[in-house]
Amino acid sequence: MRSDRDRLTAELHSAQEPNTEQKRRFAEFLVKRYKRKVPLHWERDDSLKSGFRLQVGSDIYDWSLEGRIRQFQDYLRQVHPGQEELVPLMRQAVEDWSLAVVPEEVGRVLTVDSEIATVDGLEHAQYGEILLFTGGIKGMVQDLRRDTVSCVIFGDAEEISAGSLVRRTKKTAGMPVGEGFLGRVVDALGVPLDGKGRIQAEGRRPIEAPAPGILDRQPVNTPMETGLLAIDSMFPIGRGQRELIIGDRQTGKTAIALDTILNQKGKDVVCIYVAIGQKTSSIAQMVENLSRRGAMEYTTVISAPAGASAAMQYIAPYAGCALGEYFMYHGRDALVIYDDLSKHAVAYRALSLLMGRSPGREAYPGDVFYLHSRLLERAAHLSDELGGGSMTALPIAETQAGDVSAYIPTNIISITDGQLFLESDLFFSGQRPAVNVGLSVSRVGGDAQTKAMKKAAGTLRLELAQYREMEVFTQFSSDLDETTKRQLVYGQGLMRLLRQPQYAPLAQHQQVILLVSALGHVMQDIPLDEIDCFEDRLLAYMEEQAPDLCHRIEMTGQLSQEDREEILQLAREFLETFQSGGKRGG
Repeated sequence: MRSDRDRLTAELHSAQEPNTEQKRRFAEFLVKRYKRKVPLHWERDDSLKSGFRLQVGSDIYDWSLEGRIRQFQDYLRQVHPGQEELVPLMRQAVEDWSLAVVPEEVGRVLTVDSEIATVDGLEHAQYGEILLFTGGIKGMVQDLRRDTVSCVIFGDAEEISAGSLVRRTKKTAGMPVGEGFLGRVVDALGVPLDGKGRIQAEGRRPIEAPAPGILDRQPVNTPMETGLLAIDSMFPIGRGQRELIIGDRQTGKTAIALDTILNQKGKDVVCIYVAIGQKTSSIAQMVENLSRRGAMEYTTVISAPAGASAAMQYIAPYAGCALGEYFMYHGRDALVIYDDLSKHAVAYRALSLLMGRSPGREAYPGDVFYLHSRLLERAAHLSDELGGGSMTALPIAETQAGDVSAYIPTNIISITDGQLFLESDLFFSGQRPAVNVGLSVSRVGGDAQTKAMKKAAGTLRLELAQYREMEVFTQFSSDLDETTKRQLVYGQGLMRLLRQPQYAPLAQHQQVILLVSALGHVMQDIPLDEIDCFEDRLLAYMEEQAPDLCHRIEMTGQLSQEDREEILQLAREFLETFQSGGKRGG
């Protein structure tokens, strides 16, 4: 990098040697621009059929035919049709355009190592800036050193070689945004992957943006219902919250996220699913499931599979966050799922090691905490002055052997507003979702929980905790009294109640009816293997016998004492029918 401005020299490249008059004009230009005499050297370049290229230090004035076309293209990109017709606007733009003497800062590639390029000559390059390599391949600056910059490459690194020219764009990485992305599958740069054609973007947002400030936010006060009884009753999630889903591999983390997306149907919530480091077949299956159930209409899938470069996996969650922010700042509610941030941290670690950064704990770089904090802090419930929109984040993290004290899980737990811990033993015993009641928590969602759900859930969490404690204690005793036996059966019934098949989210009034009935000991004497049947029939019976009650709970979120008593009365009536053989007839 030629950082010593006192030894500045100018190199003129052209197919023909300039004459005396042209050299004089170049010398005057250099004095005017750099406030000193700059030695000028001419070099023949037969590739320049028209015009010239002047390099002064790291500045390049490209007046070749290629450079003039590129400058004109950049000018046209700034033309926005708006309400005007495109053809007259383009005609006026062409008439107004004139070639400007604008220096480009151009560097050269020193080395290319896997997905990292080291570039010399870019004195003023900034962190996060997009660079343009020969052939149109883009990269992003990730490391600034004394004489060089290191950047990650978005594309095929084999097309880049040592000595290739690199141009600054003076732009940071951005994500195209707009309504057109709903129902589509795109990569981390917004390029469609579903074969449905080009997406008409309504704007562009930087993938790295500051989080809303304190005064720009309001408290979390609106529920983001998952449709899962175990979560909505005990660990509710509010709009604008960050709730971590954490557990070992294959414990149902993604299933919770997908059920949450399905439950947003008809609720004017935009969903963004960011798949990081997953198998392509798994992503395709997930898209198929969402499409079959009508959820892709309000969902965007950003795919950075295991086969994608570490650079694409690294920027994917930020791209998803930028798209979510577009809807949030337009007064909409967005739900963003990052699946998962453990693989995201691994991708960032790979890039950091390739750039030669000092490894820390578990070989992760020192700024790995900031990696996720600056992402998750962007989730918020905006103030009414800013439109009142919200962005809810559901990050997913994978543990090894249930170890929540590992480096990455610990970091993410400290950033989020609670966690849903999925336990392997519960999962393999058939309890799904396998939420551990003791280790799971929602720190702000309770403020967004409806009064109906609060009243219905009542002492559920306490009674489950007592059941688990009693279950452990009774393992050491073979002789149990009747009271203890009934308490165990009651606890087993509650655990069975919280079982829920995938792709079957429950509405709020359905959850309230089941909770009131169960905690009112209506299901006490029903055999465990018949509880699922009882639940389905009970809900159908309630819809038939008390439609006004169901509608009132759903719309108001309130549960009066009269409503509670009516639910219990109808549930007991149905219980008699069920026990007398109605279960076989219906």
